[in-house]
Amino acid sequence: MTLSAAPSAPRFEHRTEPGPALGMGTPVPRLSWTVPHAGEGWEQTAYEVEITRGRTREPHLVRSREQVLVPWPAPPLASREAAEARVRVAHGEDWSPWSEAATVEAGLLHPSDWTARFISPAEIGAMDGRAPLLYGLVDVPGPVRSARLYATAHGIYSPSINGRRVDDTVLAPGWTSYRHRLRYHVYDVTDLVRPGENMLEVLLGNGWYRGRLGYLNDRAVYGDRLALLAQLEITTTDGAVHVLATDDTWRARESEVLADDLYDGQSTDLRLRGAPGPVSGVEVIEADLSALVAPDGPPIRPTGVLPAQRVWTSPSGMTLVDFGQNAVGWVRLRTRGLPEGTTVVIRHAEVLEDDELGTRPLRTARATDTWVLSGRDEVLEPSLTLHGFRYAEVTGVPDLRAEDLELVVVGSDLRRTGWFSSSHEELDQLHENVVWSTRGNFVDLPTDCPQRDERLGWTGDIQVFGPTATFLYDATGLLRSWLADLAAEQRPDGSVPHVVPGFRDDAASAVPAAAWGDAATILPWTLYQRTGDLELLERQLPSMRAWVDKVTALAGPDRIWRGGFQFGDWLDPTAPPEEPGRAKADPDVVATAHFARSSWIVAETARLLGRADEADKYQALTQEVRDAFARTFVTPAGRVLSDAQTVYALAIEWDLLPTQAQREEAGRRLADLVRAGGFRIATGFVGTPLVCDALTSTGHLDIAYRLLLQTRCPSWLYPVTMGATTIWERWDSMRPDGGINPGEMTSFNHYALGAVADWLHRTVAGLAPAAPGYRRLLIRPRPTAALTRAAARHATPYGEASVSWERSGGSMRLTVAVPAGASAEVHVPGADAPVQVGHGEHRWTAADPITDEDRRWTGATVRDLLDDPRTWAAVAQAAVTAGITPRGDAQAAEKLAAYLDSPATRVAHALAPEDHLPRARELHLRIADILGDTKDRR
Repeated sequence: MTLSAAPSAPRFEHRTEPGPALGMGTPVPRLSWTVPHAGEGWEQTAYEVEITRGRTREPHLVRSREQVLVPWPAPPLASREAAEARVRVAHGEDWSPWSEAATVEAGLLHPSDWTARFISPAEIGAMDGRAPLLYGLVDVPGPVRSARLYATAHGIYSPSINGRRVDDTVLAPGWTSYRHRLRYHVYDVTDLVRPGENMLEVLLGNGWYRGRLGYLNDRAVYGDRLALLAQLEITTTDGAVHVLATDDTWRARESEVLADDLYDGQSTDLRLRGAPGPVSGVEVIEADLSALVAPDGPPIRPTGVLPAQRVWTSPSGMTLVDFGQNAVGWVRLRTRGLPEGTTVVIRHAEVLEDDELGTRPLRTARATDTWVLSGRDEVLEPSLTLHGFRYAEVTGVPDLRAEDLELVVVGSDLRRTGWFSSSHEELDQLHENVVWSTRGNFVDLPTDCPQRDERLGWTGDIQVFGPTATFLYDATGLLRSWLADLAAEQRPDGSVPHVVPGFRDDAASAVPAAAWGDAATILPWTLYQRTGDLELLERQLPSMRAWVDKVTALAGPDRIWRGGFQFGDWLDPTAPPEEPGRAKADPDVVATAHFARSSWIVAETARLLGRADEADKYQALTQEVRDAFARTFVTPAGRVLSDAQTVYALAIEWDLLPTQAQREEAGRRLADLVRAGGFRIATGFVGTPLVCDALTSTGHLDIAYRLLLQTRCPSWLYPVTMGATTIWERWDSMRPDGGINPGEMTSFNHYALGAVADWLHRTVAGLAPAAPGYRRLLIRPRPTAALTRAAARHATPYGEASVSWERSGGSMRLTVAVPAGASAEVHVPGADAPVQVGHGEHRWTAADPITDEDRRWTGATVRDLLDDPRTWAAVAQAAVTAGITPRGDAQAAEKLAAYLDSPATRVAHALAPEDHLPRARELHLRIADILGDTKDRR
């Protein structure tokens, strides 16, 4: 059987929202589809797209295997024009059924399509005043066939028609580089418009445009006047179009919102709701309509609700609420029977400190919502602010009940695409924490944290987290938009700002910094690898090239990027709390490694785009940088300058070591550094995504697992043991004694260090792309004695792929699912060669690659002893009990760093020379017993 099922309804560009794709920003949107089921041996050899425009149907037959981001086959769409598309696919002469039809509708593609103009209240709406409501009226003479609202704002806006909210999106138009790109949205409001008089009313808030922004207490970064651009187009059944566009006939009045700010919160006096007040005129203000752009990704909206788990009274007498999960959004509170004028205050925080709300990590952000009640029963819920929190403190509501509270989760409405599970409960919780940090920090753009006076698009954070983010969620549209902002804000000399969009134009904000500026090259490359979107690379190539050219000029003829400002391996766990950039890894090594990586990416991008001369130029540059790196930083034996975990991970994973012998020695040294660190993590933002891969690729998988599954601080699982439900900014954002890290930057929702989840997907479970867009899959699970099962699945551009493995009874069972249109290379543990498979589900049973012998120490050196978890735990505990290493196993491992090649019998002497330390003899006897027991077990 070779027939296939009907394909999915086509998807347009990277839009993921259900229903019609309104407001498409290109007249020729690319199409993608999946084939949910096909017979064995089926392969798409052709497809036919049927485009319906009005009453005209246009079939377009294409002989091609492509099904992802294929070209629009019909004439371009005009502004406002809608079309339906459906597709069928063929294998030879056998055609599938037609897919369901999908609707696409172009937005306003030209500035001349806008008759509306930006308007701002004339007498109200001051910086510290009440939030203004702008409104206009339109008379509709007959029944309505369709209606569309096109809108954006300087500030954030919430539109209603005839007293009903247009939809559930919030914080529109989101945050872009407003000076270069201002997003507008399109709403289908057909059901809200009626014959007769209609009122369009829009509440404006400060948002990112005029509210506080950044950690320097800036306000009104983009302007000090709120403004609205709105165009309501109503088509009646007779074909006439009636337009209500913002102009000087509109009016404004004050709302019940007394103050609003993304950092500080919202204050609302419900007694003022609907109350008559002064009416203000509006002024038309000049603005460049050519900066208007359509959305690439989904809007911000409520995406879930978390009920309160517990309500209690703190030691100081405050009423506290725990929602059980650190998340981003706001509190929804139901009040009953409270008198008019009652003031309700809700404060938010991520953690508790001394059993009270832990607000110190918020820095200057007040994160407080205040309500003055009207005397009626109310549902209190803000709409012009956002908080990152797990806990809330509520005042003004006697006898508060848990059932009256919910945490409304808010963020970009991204489609979930990736999952992971295993037999290890804490590891699964770590992965869940990564998911929640992704949700909380993807609010229209990728931010660093969602709670304090920052919440910025730090380039370094998303550069390292891109692979994980794009596995877990379909974030491509959001990240395409953010990369357009990056290119727009890139300086003429190629320098990349540290945060995008920027909140200051001073020179310091764009001083070139490795890993951060390299987001210009690495993130587009990540998106291409995960989606196959070559057009994105073509769009970003000028930005990518400009960054590498800037670094080339900084490095000079010797190709070493040295000196100047660098973030380096930011938040290395050994860095002092007040100096997060003081890492073990030499900053020049980090910078030059990134120079080589970015140059290589530009060379590969140029090659893919058919630009041979550019490809040759940057490939030659890459080789020059690699040679300079090796000459300057690498010894002939393979040691790398500064001898830190991060520098070895960079050198190994980015091909910076000229010989195989140097690579092998670098891998051995990296493994020894992990051992000597007591299997604790010793990397910051730069090294963390690479260290497990570097260990794995150099033959030290067991060491990578020891590092991954460590639970003592610093480690990935330490926060899990402390009750974390999101990823922390610092490895020790909370200290083991429950105190908050004293550093000024201490977020409890910061996804960067969760970049290890990509290794969980690719190596622990074994699901990785082998070709751009997952057209070919690499299935290579790497089991460990610590796990009996693991699984991952991902909604690739071709459909869902999955892998699961389970060890039991001396066997390992492997199950793999490959979507139609893709193929896979499967490495079955123990097999002599990989297996090539097509779509469908495939199963194998093999001998368990982990045997009892693998789990016992059978070596003779101190290194072997460290590598046996049980024996090492016993030795380390003996040293603690004897008072030799009171700080625990990490202190003991550090003492053994110089003895790794020594016989294991030397471990007692290395820990405590007999003649020098009290109780040394006691330790020697105990270790002799432990090693004797181990020998007997063998």
